[in-house]
Amino acid sequence: MSTAAKTYEVRPNQSVELLKELHILTRDGKMNQDSRRKLKQVYHLFQFIEPLLKELKNEKANITLVDHGAGKSYLGFILYDLFFKEQCDSSHIFGIETREELVTKSRELAARLGFGGMSFLNLSVAESIASSELPETVDIVTALHACDTATDDAIRFALKKHAQYIVVVPCCQAEVAGVLRRNKGKSLANALTEIWRHPLHTREFGSQITNVLRCLQLEAHGYQVSVTELVGWEHSMKNELIIAQYRNLPRRKPAERLNEILDTLGIAELRERFFVEP
Repeated sequence: MSTAAKTYEVRPNQSVELLKELHILTRDGKMNQDSRRKLKQVYHLFQFIEPLLKELKNEKANITLVDHGAGKSYLGFILYDLFFKEQCDSSHIFGIETREELVTKSRELAARLGFGGMSFLNLSVAESIASSELPETVDIVTALHACDTATDDAIRFALKKHAQYIVVVPCCQAEVAGVLRRNKGKSLANALTEIWRHPLHTREFGSQITNVLRCLQLEAHGYQVSVTELVGWEHSMKNELIIAQYRNLPRRKPAERLNEILDTLGIAELRERFFVEP
């Protein structure tokens, strides 16, 4: 490893060649401020995911991880480089992305680096649920900065695939805010609407409520949910990390709370988005 790479706190077992391929490091081992920020976010997320992977590894021989909205697959490649490639087993990472050109580039990079336990699929969420290229069940589902409803799509996939763990960092949540904005003049005529009367508050409150509903949805499917910050706010405003572990917990109360919030806020039309199977 080069001295320049060490300066930027690249992990000792991290492939510098991978970081160069991902354009986090330049060819001479340097890093700009944006790349440093991006690497710090992914490393910090890895610190949350690594204990989950180790726990799964203690329970079973092989791990299957699916990364939704993979984009350029920064997260998937670094997870593979820092954990999966050392396992020498049949563990596998699937990157799901709707942009074909990014899927092609990720496939080419995995081939160049010899990362045989990685696959990249050009699929929508609906297609990925039914695809024969993915197993019937998966162990862990991730979605890093999946925009707007893509996080909900990843959660839907995880529930369908009976994932043991779900790790998401939501981004650009506009759907709930749009419904709040459209309905606030007619659906509620009480003081509660003051919480989102101003456009800025509508956007912020919509984002907050979206994640509250997601947590209740997961709890209503038997998951234990924790919510924390990914990194400091100086690095990213899209900073909420939701981690869910399936524990077969009681489901009735969170399902009731979820439906009560939808009705109280006048956004019941979104019930299907945050579905809870009976």
